[in-house]
Amino acid sequence: MKEPCVYLMANKRNGTLYAGVTSNLPKRVYEHREGLVSGFSKSYGCKLLVWFEVHETMESAIVREKQIKAGSRSKKLALIEAVNPKWKDLYGSLFE
Repeated sequence: MKEPCVYLMANKRNGTLYAGVTSNLPKRVYEHREGLVSGFSKSYGCKLLVWFEVHETMESAIVREKQIKAGSRSKKLALIEAVNPKWKDLYGSLFE
């Protein structure tokens, strides 16, 4: 799945959220899960992929990421709840 994506990681249901953008979602989520990159998601244990959105271009993905980061927590929660109400870790679904 090498395509531009915006994603949300969480440390638990209704917990701390991290928004990011990448061109290789499986690789990037693996890095989050294994704590391979220092930063916010490692510090707060954001290891669950709870939402993602595929984009045509990296430019549109970056615009969307900025929109999500600028939005309220309730808007982020609404994005997750709309497609993943049980807050399941979606990492495995990337390989189906």
